[in-house]
Amino acid sequence: MTTQIPESVRKKLPESVPEKLRETLRHLPELPGVYLMHDAVGKVLYVGKAKSLKNRVRSYFLKDTSHTPRTRVMVRKIARIETIITASEVEALVLENNLIKRHRPQYNVMLRDDKNYPYIRLSVQDAFPRLTVVRRAQDDGARYYGPYVGAGAMRETLRVIHNHFPLADCDIVIDGTSDRPCLQYQIGRCRAPCTGFQGAADYAATVREVRMFLEGHDRELVNLLTTRMQAASDALQFEQAARLRDQIYHIQATLTRQRITAPGGGDVDIYGLARLGGWLALQVLFVREGALVGSKGFVWEELSDMDGGEVVCGFIQQFYDGRVPVPAKILLPMPVPDEALLAEWLGARRNAHSGKKGKCVLESPARGRGMALLQLAAANAEKSLTERLEAEKAGERGLVALQKTLHLDRLPHRIEGFDISHIQGELTVASMVVWEGAGPKKSDYRHFRIRTTDGPDDFAAMREVVRRHYTRLREAGMETGQKLPDLILIDGGRGQLSMALKALHEAGIPPPPGGPAVVALAKEKGEKFERVFRPGVKNPGVLKPGAPATRILQQLRDEAHRFAITYHRKLRSLRLRDSELDGIAGVGKVRKQALLKNFGSVEGLRGASLEDITAAPGMNRTTAEAVWTALHPAESILPPGPPEEKNSPDRKKAGGGLVLTRISPKQQ
Repeated sequence: MTTQIPESVRKKLPESVPEKLRETLRHLPELPGVYLMHDAVGKVLYVGKAKSLKNRVRSYFLKDTSHTPRTRVMVRKIARIETIITASEVEALVLENNLIKRHRPQYNVMLRDDKNYPYIRLSVQDAFPRLTVVRRAQDDGARYYGPYVGAGAMRETLRVIHNHFPLADCDIVIDGTSDRPCLQYQIGRCRAPCTGFQGAADYAATVREVRMFLEGHDRELVNLLTTRMQAASDALQFEQAARLRDQIYHIQATLTRQRITAPGGGDVDIYGLARLGGWLALQVLFVREGALVGSKGFVWEELSDMDGGEVVCGFIQQFYDGRVPVPAKILLPMPVPDEALLAEWLGARRNAHSGKKGKCVLESPARGRGMALLQLAAANAEKSLTERLEAEKAGERGLVALQKTLHLDRLPHRIEGFDISHIQGELTVASMVVWEGAGPKKSDYRHFRIRTTDGPDDFAAMREVVRRHYTRLREAGMETGQKLPDLILIDGGRGQLSMALKALHEAGIPPPPGGPAVVALAKEKGEKFERVFRPGVKNPGVLKPGAPATRILQQLRDEAHRFAITYHRKLRSLRLRDSELDGIAGVGKVRKQALLKNFGSVEGLRGASLEDITAAPGMNRTTAEAVWTALHPAESILPPGPPEEKNSPDRKKAGGGLVLTRISPKQQ
């Protein structure tokens, strides 16, 4: 029997609230936890956290004019409410974040950005440290600088270092035994420690200068270089003094562009918001060690009526969940909900994952330097939003032109493009790239390994990949609501187009208007114009060079080609790693790469003579014999070597004083 809701409670709820939801609201606990709003088909609409589940969830259904139109629309869709009790508010916050990532609810603020931002890694634990770019910081003794959310700032930093600090940037073993220096030495970007031209102490001094530059100790670095410049000038070494003068100028120019004074110094993230029409933009400026290392903009559509504090709070929970180190301070344009709880969670993440002790302070300054920095971030957010809207308008105009050019039934908001890549029929792969709205949507890109097609058969490979993809999409779409694209672009001519149409029929995808339109794009060598093939049209259409529709199709085709080539190169690299040279005594990674580079392939190496292998860069007689024997297992006798002199140091002695000599077939 259903428990009757007291009249005092019933009066507070509108009559439009279904009886089933009233019963759920009646039994909500006054405890912290997470709630999930489901629609009639079970899809999660919204995930939220609460200090008191009873008060928070019931607030959605009360007659409250403060609810935004977006929230009121969501409430009308709610058919079921699921709650999970947690031991504390912090646990509720963590669980909320995990559930948002799992269900990706429609009415939560979603951070559609799953990158691991790059760091500059300096391997100070090595005898000769070098710089590399990595995606994850590890506890391996190296120094990590970043993350560089803006790749432009990272590239500029590396450019200045490589141009003005002679640090080795190769991957060869530095042991002072190399025969001759490389081109980097000739152009003055390396002092060739690999040959012994530069000692460990001098190299360590260069590393200290690089660390000063990366860690923001620009005053000490400039003073050090100025002293050296003056000493070189006093010694009449004017060329050296001029080089130091130029180095100081470029370092000061770079650091001046990056330097920013933040309240309290240290690591600070600065947030700015901008709204325009139905769009909302958030910009984050990243200050590390007092230097502005980059910025990142995020734009959402149809969030303009959401409270700014709620948007920022949801963003922070997802943004600092393991990808970006938590700074010591975050400057916010307005207070956020549950600010103390959020600061506690951020502090815990800072201690656990960033390797830095101390709290994370959330501030919303109303005056002074902090307010000026917030205004700077807001100006950048407005700029990002304006650029995005301009791109949307340009993209919309291009799509309208594309619809007219291809005689499509509807505007092609989503286009999926396919390409095939192989070398003489080996390692055939395919790519699928997506153009949505104003540009590429890289999160939806896919690559495929061709399974059932042998040899260089582009037609069969195209048929296989299109059939596989859209069969999977049709089956998955029944449960997830995934939709078909408006247009499919095939790289190729009439043959590839015909195979794609057959594959779509086999996958159960209807033709237009119920299904996507399909076209193929091709340009013969030497031709000036792109040709587009359409089903049922005998002659291909010629696209006008430079037209908006032509540019979209060319960009999508070229991106599909690039993505396919990248995947193909990756598979070839993996194949090279597992070569017949692995496991041979004396052949490591460097020697294997040198041999493959010198002979082109394992087959080329197999056809080489023992003397040719011995003469290859970085090889010696013993290792060459091991390689030759491993590649010729059917031949038990080595080919004759050069005549050995008496008492030659190359002669190998075995136990008992016996001397091992080579026996040629003729001697045998």
